[in-house]
Amino acid sequence: MGTVCQDPPPLIQDLKVTVQSSSLVFPSSGTERRSMFLSNIDKVLSFNVQTVHFFKAHPDFPPTTVVEKLETALQKVLVPYDFLAGRLKMNPKLDRLEVECNGAGAGFVVASSEFTLDEIGDLVYPNPAFQQLTVMTMDNLAPDDQPLCILQVTSFKCGGFAMGVTNNHATFDGLSFKMFLENLASLAAGKPLAITPCNDRQLLAARSPPRVEFPHPELLKLKIPIGEESTTLVFEAISEELDFKIFRLTIEDINNLKAKAKSGDAKTRVTGFNVVTTHIWRCKALSCDSGDDLDRLSTVLYAVDIRPRLVPPLPPSYTGNAVLTAYATTSCRDLQEQPFSRLVGMVSEGANRMTDEYARSAIDWGELYKGFPHGEFLISSWWRLGFAEVEYPWGKAKYSCPVVYHRKDIILLFPDIDAANNNGVNILVALPSKEMEKFETLFHKFLA
Repeated sequence: MGTVCQDPPPLIQDLKVTVQSSSLVFPSSGTERRSMFLSNIDKVLSFNVQTVHFFKAHPDFPPTTVVEKLETALQKVLVPYDFLAGRLKMNPKLDRLEVECNGAGAGFVVASSEFTLDEIGDLVYPNPAFQQLTVMTMDNLAPDDQPLCILQVTSFKCGGFAMGVTNNHATFDGLSFKMFLENLASLAAGKPLAITPCNDRQLLAARSPPRVEFPHPELLKLKIPIGEESTTLVFEAISEELDFKIFRLTIEDINNLKAKAKSGDAKTRVTGFNVVTTHIWRCKALSCDSGDDLDRLSTVLYAVDIRPRLVPPLPPSYTGNAVLTAYATTSCRDLQEQPFSRLVGMVSEGANRMTDEYARSAIDWGELYKGFPHGEFLISSWWRLGFAEVEYPWGKAKYSCPVVYHRKDIILLFPDIDAANNNGVNILVALPSKEMEKFETLFHKFLA
């Protein structure tokens, strides 16, 4: 059955990182100066994301060699990804955010740690100190001149190293970021691009005039009309004391949940993600402060890739954000009493709802209103993005993960450290202590 990390493992709080150099890297050949349109999905995601990719020591690639190859590869990759060397700017005529592709450069930082990779300990457990392996901003640049991408290479005493990447989320979603890593790795190996990126964000432009043809309860306008009830945004941070734990589902646990789900409606699409999401939804909704109010409605949000769902489909190599928020809503009574198979059907229906017409309606909604996804909580899945599958000249990453900030309203899914041979999932939950106790009890109860 599922296991739980009862307490955080001993974590090194200071990785003793020393920055040796910090510079800007420019495209290796000339790029056209232009303004790049950002879709309504991109615009909402204008915040930084940090990921760290850990590599074991390789006898043919000491950190100094890795630094040289990555810096050269970054220069080359900034030609097809010219927007990464640009800067965000507001177009006053259109009153919308754009990327000025001006060749101003990406950040490149070289650093070292006083520890070995083994001494850092459990890489799966999200250590806040991993933030030291990335750089959020370049101190010598003005706020409006900050790079959209900063890469930091940190060497460890053992010869291993970490590649930390900070990028503005408006540049990539998870799938297109993996493609970017594949291209970076290919260029570092002296090979051509693995995938030719499609940078045409106009493919997800709103229609003219915009046509909102569906109700969108998963979206909330920022300006709340007088008398209308205000709802907490899913991305709004609330300051409170939180416990955090990692709950692990093995592949056997997931298969057992799938078997339960298949006992119901034969039409329901039963996937690992759907059953894990449903399991978490039940535990989270019934563990909250108002969990005893069985008539309360609970809404879970989760991302759906719309590339294959549009007509015609988006190119798989589309670089922008091509995910929209799906949702499932029902009462706590249903979550407690309904068969698991029926609840999985609700989650599956949330994804099925995301047709071409629905996705275009949601994009048009973003043209008319300023707003964000909202619900009780969001499941953010890094489980099967496959960052650790990318093959660099020095091999695949030992582990890849985002730098995590614990949030009650966001539950994160991570792969195992040996994801290629183990399809289990790690679930990071941050809750007040009483809710965490309930969550843990329900987590095991609903697995039985």
